Amino acid sequence: MFNPSKDDVRRFFCDAWRKRRDGAVVSPLEAIALDWMVRHPEYQTEFEDVDEALARQYSVDQGQPNPFLHMSMHLAIAEQLAIDQPPGVRGLFQKLVTKCGDEHHATHEMMECLGDVVWNAQRTGNSEAADEMTAQYLDCLRHRASRT
Repeated sequence: MFNPSKDDVRRFFCDAWRKRRDGAVVSPLEAIALDWMVRHPEYQTEFEDVDEALARQYSVDQGQPNPFLHMSMHLAIAEQLAIDQPPGVRGLFQKLVTKCGDEHHATHEMMECLGDVVWNAQRTGNSEAADEMTAQYLDCLRHRASRT
């Protein structure tokens, strides 16, 4: 299983951004990442300097969103949708798109669910119950898709 470190993730996004700026060839995964990075101009300066990105600390308590975590969640959801895994996630996404009016907003709704499930698993130490986490994730998506 691929398990990149925090620094690996930050290097990946900064390298993709540098390649975009330099007009270099990017990998398919970098192309997906860049699509989301372009949609988030508020984070783009964070990708300019890899050394600064590696040293930077983000504090939710101080209202500092982590752009690398945010982009990583966009990539995770893009992969889920590409392979419809967990099964049914693509259909729930389409319902969210209809409800939200656009794919970006729908993806952020999914990110809320994914973040909640991962946070709860970390908080409770129940990260090995994959089936339970998947069920919670899909239930959250169903709930958000059906809210008016």
